[in-house]
Amino acid sequence: MRALVTGGAGFIGSHITDALVDAGHTVTVIDDLSRGRREQVHAAVTFVELDITSPDLAGAMAAAHPEVVFHAAAQIDVRESVRDPLHDADVNVVGTVNVLRTALDAGARRVVFASSGGAIYGDTEVIPTPESHACLPESPYGTAKLCAEAYGGTFSRQAGLEFVALRYANVYGPGQDPHGEAGVVAIFATRLVHGDAVVINGDGTQTRDYVHVHDVVSANLAAIDGPVGVYNIGTGVETDVNTLYRMLAAASGVTVTAEHGPAKPGEQRRSCLDTAAARERLGWRPTIGFEDGVRSTVDFFRTAG
Repeated sequence: MRALVTGGAGFIGSHITDALVDAGHTVTVIDDLSRGRREQVHAAVTFVELDITSPDLAGAMAAAHPEVVFHAAAQIDVRESVRDPLHDADVNVVGTVNVLRTALDAGARRVVFASSGGAIYGDTEVIPTPESHACLPESPYGTAKLCAEAYGGTFSRQAGLEFVALRYANVYGPGQDPHGEAGVVAIFATRLVHGDAVVINGDGTQTRDYVHVHDVVSANLAAIDGPVGVYNIGTGVETDVNTLYRMLAAASGVTVTAEHGPAKPGEQRRSCLDTAAARERLGWRPTIGFEDGVRSTVDFFRTAG
């Protein structure tokens, strides 16, 4: 299969790329390297440095002639979306429309879209939250992801482009960027292994559903030929930030308690995903337990220096 991965130099995208190469597929990666790192891109792929909002995307997409496009490129910082919603919309909405349009023109049969199960639903008392729940995003980031999903549905209905949206929970694991809001596990782990103080935003009782990147990759592979639709990709288990810190501190051999700072605007109180649809329709389920995943992630950042 010919595959194209946008954002393939980033955390999740590079893992997807590696798995596609390992499975014997021909892969092209498109990334503007604004967050991704060139050294994370597998040596066997064709790499194109390009912004997904660029008019040049059409030529790059046509040259790759992909059968399936994995769209992982995004503005991923919720707080940045609050500060600059226009930029967030430009990348996450306009950029996605450009990917959909050029993928269709290049003859792709399917787009697998990296959406957000945390930000799209907003705060809800239905925990774990199913895909059928109303979407009331609390941040421009979540609104943009929801809008991008709607565009994917429109391209599917109007032009026959198959569209799969994977609504990720909080993804963590080796290779995550420790210098951004989106990587709380990476941020905490990096600071702990270097002996630096950790600051928890708010009281630390806010919860998230943490899913390992290797499980996210297996969901993407399942989406290559699985039924089209929207799927939550998580574990169905809530973990609050205070508990997360204690687990990471224990894995790091640190006994110092965390500091607490002010809560951040646009942050949800609870987020946890019902993954029954992915289990039943894609045949997917998470396989990496959180404690094992935390230990391996801490080990990665300890050896990464």
